[in-house]
Amino acid sequence: MTNLLWNPAAPAANNAGQILLLAHGAGAPADSPFMASLAAALAAQGVDTARFEFPYMQKRREDGRKRPPDRAPVLLAHFRAMIEAVRAECGPRARIWVGGKSMGGRMASLLASEAEPGVDGLVCFGYPFHPPGRLDRWRVDHFPAVTCPGLIVQGTRDPFGKPDELQAAAPDLGRLDLFWLEGGNHDFKPLARSNRNQQTLIETAAGVAARFMAG
Repeated sequence: MTNLLWNPAAPAANNAGQILLLAHGAGAPADSPFMASLAAALAAQGVDTARFEFPYMQKRREDGRKRPPDRAPVLLAHFRAMIEAVRAECGPRARIWVGGKSMGGRMASLLASEAEPGVDGLVCFGYPFHPPGRLDRWRVDHFPAVTCPGLIVQGTRDPFGKPDELQAAAPDLGRLDLFWLEGGNHDFKPLARSNRNQQTLIETAAGVAARFMAG
């Protein structure tokens, strides 16, 4: 999948030209069940979404061989190209938000911290605050440089960053808002004994993101 994969907003709920450009995580493609469900839930909330794949994932799709993610400069350059593609398709008046799942959200936040032209806001789902079990390796140093509106939606059971870990480390999130999904893991799956399921939490995340973007 080398082109943008669009999920147009539901007409009755259209969010006034807001577009969210979504990048995938390190291990799953843009059309993974999580990404597809998230994009559909955002569209139902009135947010146009466009998904894309980084070069290493495109190569995996072509030959079936698993590869590690490209280095950050390659990922960021491709993300910038996708922003330009959306802008060319949607015109100068569209409000383009960048975001993504895990690694994709981290790359989006790096772009936002560099005041990338054409980026109107940031939304991350399951941000990798640190590698699991590595509380000495926080990935938040660039957050204070993010000046556009920004939101992180995080599960309370996410091994890449839980509430008690953030509270203990007290990282500087700058102007970013943080919403906790009770019981969700890195893929927003709750425990089996929960009275909610993954789809419910994904829809909750989409609703929170849509309201944030509208506000």
